Amino acid sequence: MDCEPIAVLSDIHGNVRALDAVLGEIARRGIRRVVNLGDCLYGPFDPRPAAERLMGLAAPTVSGNEDRILVGTDSASRTAAPPLSRVARFTRARLEPRHLAWLGSLPLTSIDGDALLCHGTPTDDTVYLLSRVSAGALAMRSGGEIDALLGPVAQRLVFCGHDHTQRLAVRGEKLIVNPGSVGCPAYADDVPEDHVVETASPHARFAVVRPGRGFHAVELIAVPYDAPAAAAEARANGFPDWAGWIATGRSEERAKKGGAA
Repeated sequence: MDCEPIAVLSDIHGNVRALDAVLGEIARRGIRRVVNLGDCLYGPFDPRPAAERLMGLAAPTVSGNEDRILVGTDSASRTAAPPLSRVARFTRARLEPRHLAWLGSLPLTSIDGDALLCHGTPTDDTVYLLSRVSAGALAMRSGGEIDALLGPVAQRLVFCGHDHTQRLAVRGEKLIVNPGSVGCPAYADDVPEDHVVETASPHARFAVVRPGRGFHAVELIAVPYDAPAAAAEARANGFPDWAGWIATGRSEERAKKGGAA
């Protein structure tokens, strides 16, 4: 018998309007099993409503690179490091100690049934698993590149996020799913080099995976929501770049240190 469907969320970035739209669609579909791949709260919004939703959801959740920034740790040693960007300072100043404690408790990877959850790759939450940067944009990695980044993963399902782009890859018996971003459909960054990510629409994105004995069915979903209101909040809080990304799913900037990834 096939397992129950899994709703896969990632890269919410504090956008509670987008999160509520996705959670509403999950409820409408009657899906009970939800996982979260991190970068939960870092963004130009009041992060507290999204924090309350996610803590109350109690879904298996891993830490993203921006979650670590908010609690002041690095990926390898969890040693202290100060927030690095204006967005991080803005978000952290609005979080309560219990929200930061929750972020700090999140593991870098997690296993949920036959699924491995990670933000970037299984060993580095700052590296894209399915994408690479080419000529200032994203391109799909080769199978060999994906295999090298996966390493000795035993699980047949691998869920990853970080690049905000809905992608699938099959490597032998493994299915790798990137559900896209719930809350930020475009951004500019300079890691590993200057590039932009654009999904070309403001929708909130997630995936539904239906595991099976012989194969897995995947649905990549884009949900409309009140993106103009989210963009207006970002602009009012002093982040016009984010406002443009959220409103359009496009980025006019070629690079921005401390981008959303």
